[in-house]
Amino acid sequence: MLEINCIFIAMKVSPNTLKWGLRLYPPFFFQRIWVRRILNNFLGADVKINRSILNINSNRTIFGGTIFSAIDPFYPILLDQYFKHQGIMRTVAWLKTAHIDYIKPGRFDLEVSIRLNQQILDETLQTIKKEGKVVRTFQTQVFDKHGTLCAVAHNEIYIRDLDFNFESLNPAPTQIEKSSIEL
Repeated sequence: MLEINCIFIAMKVSPNTLKWGLRLYPPFFFQRIWVRRILNNFLGADVKINRSILNINSNRTIFGGTIFSAIDPFYPILLDQYFKHQGIMRTVAWLKTAHIDYIKPGRFDLEVSIRLNQQILDETLQTIKKEGKVVRTFQTQVFDKHGTLCAVAHNEIYIRDLDFNFESLNPAPTQIEKSSIEL
């Protein structure tokens, strides 16, 4: 995922360009992960995992790694693009931790609907402008084509403004403060 993240995190792109870039990304392509759409303003993505001989395990269900791979890069990429389009041009966003609960085997094609809440985005944007970085956790549910819940993922995402002046949070002591510290 590093190469695709580097490409899309390094530049500001349109939702359609991002969709096609991810569709053609070899790990997605060969695991049969298909990006159906990227929402306007990068507020979400719809992804389908097509069950095939390329992504099934010994139980003939979709491999858990494929399910996880289908969710893994989306929050960092969507958040990074959202903040770039809000004027914070040099950001870094990455998956800090992740946890996935497999509820039922993926016996059929799976659907993943990733959504970013506008209120959370507004709060996150304000925190980044004020503190320079933030960590947020997002939950994603994975359903099969019959509407059965198959997995729930929890992704903790780290986002940082690379141009933020962290010294403004803890300014260096003045000469008078330094003198009183030395006493």
